[in-house]
Amino acid sequence: MSRQVPIVGFAALVLIVQSARADDAMSLPEHIDRLVEAKFQGKPAALTSDSEFLRRAWLDFAGRIPSAEETRKFLADKSPEKRNALIQSLLNSPHYAQRMRELFNVILMERRGDHEEWDKFLQTAFEKNVAWNELVKSILAPNPEDENNRGAAFFTTKRLSKVGQQSTDFPGLTRDIGRLFLGLDLQCAQCHDHLFVDDYKQVEFQGLYSVYLNTYIRTDVKFPAVGEKEMRQPLEFTSVFAEDQNKTGPRIPFGKEFEIPEAIQNKKPPPRSKEYKAPEFSAVRLIADNLPSAENRLFAKNIANRLWFVLMGRGIVQPLDLSHSDNPPSHPELLELLADQVIAHKFDLKWMFEQLALTKTYQRSSVIPEGQESPKPETFQVALERRLSAEQILRITLQATGDFDRLTKLDKDGKHSEEYTELKKKFVDSFANTATEPEETYDATVKAALFALNDGKFLDLVVKREGNLIDRLAKTTDTEKLTEELFLSVYTRMPHEDERSEVTEFLAKHGAGEKRDKAIGQIVWAMLASIEFCLNH
Repeated sequence: MSRQVPIVGFAALVLIVQSARADDAMSLPEHIDRLVEAKFQGKPAALTSDSEFLRRAWLDFAGRIPSAEETRKFLADKSPEKRNALIQSLLNSPHYAQRMRELFNVILMERRGDHEEWDKFLQTAFEKNVAWNELVKSILAPNPEDENNRGAAFFTTKRLSKVGQQSTDFPGLTRDIGRLFLGLDLQCAQCHDHLFVDDYKQVEFQGLYSVYLNTYIRTDVKFPAVGEKEMRQPLEFTSVFAEDQNKTGPRIPFGKEFEIPEAIQNKKPPPRSKEYKAPEFSAVRLIADNLPSAENRLFAKNIANRLWFVLMGRGIVQPLDLSHSDNPPSHPELLELLADQVIAHKFDLKWMFEQLALTKTYQRSSVIPEGQESPKPETFQVALERRLSAEQILRITLQATGDFDRLTKLDKDGKHSEEYTELKKKFVDSFANTATEPEETYDATVKAALFALNDGKFLDLVVKREGNLIDRLAKTTDTEKLTEELFLSVYTRMPHEDERSEVTEFLAKHGAGEKRDKAIGQIVWAMLASIEFCLNH
């Protein structure tokens, strides 16, 4: 006797199947948007205008703004696929690798300093689109024999460098590896279980610390290189709140602890030698082979969260380095999806950047819909205004003033001019955070304001010079065309009517000749110093 399926139950089954098929048919950008939109509270912002999108994408993937001519060309393009084409073009341009080098230098080194070998390592990695897990593996266990990758050691050697009479900061190195590669700030779990984060146990810190406690800076070579003393016994540790003795071998936080082979534990120390010899048992290599892997879910989630932060202005987990059960992601399913995709596409950062840039979430305007209160930032229903790095501000300033090609060209040895190097240092000193302070939020500073007001090199950029923006504008007698060229060059958009009137009135007050040239320079200076220019919005 056959059983009859209830109509309601059958309909529900059909809907489930259809929903599953719809999910399968959705592109990743569509799937991302669906998960984000499910948590909207009120009306979302509209999509950006073409000029807003153009500026945003150039800043994110090229590190500068487009020229006035590039802007005109994009705005005139009627193709419905032009945004997708722009993303592809920028990701495959030489600007992308340079932008990523500068971005990840700031993320990983946090303004601790620069090194030519480190820059070469990052530049080469992003030119070749090296997978993130392979790049991190090179950082955690750099190969001194590989000229393209040996600069990766700077991440560790800089942190092992002593300052004055201070002892080597092994805890700081351990903390940074957890923060930057796993999203775990275990600093307060060094001496005891974390007092406020139940997930963070002392053993998680000590297991990683036991590995890097045995590292040092090699002095037998002239480039950054990390030496390693063989770890023969587990590290013993106690909590400041208890007398119990604990011990751990090499350990990945919230992951596997590795046993030290018995033969290594019973091994006699080798005689001292001036020649460096890598250890037979390398705990550093164990961490490098296993921490940045597809099996380590925390590693995949961390880079997915950080890429989201780069393009959206806020992490799905925020702060970025406080991933734990009491600080859950704003969109748990979304973070899981992104981690799955990062793993499925073998940690291809360029691919993931492309997918994120194709979303409506990335392409939303930063203008709050009329009549609505400002939504919570974690809803992502309005684009968040984002801080620009010192390097980005330098590049967009040079592009806007017409000095980009003149100052950024390399000499026959591939070096920048002294003028550019000096100017870059000034911008970093004025717009970057102090060393070790993450650059995640925008705060207007007195030093930046004083730089824009008083620095001779900066002010020289708004003085008429053959071929620069002031010169081009000074040669334009039609004020309407002058205003359009000005706004396209600096703001990557056409001027509003009130802005046209303001420029016309201001120039009319200053007559002709040198007075007019100076007035044009003053307008350009005011625009360069504006919030609109100094943020990605």
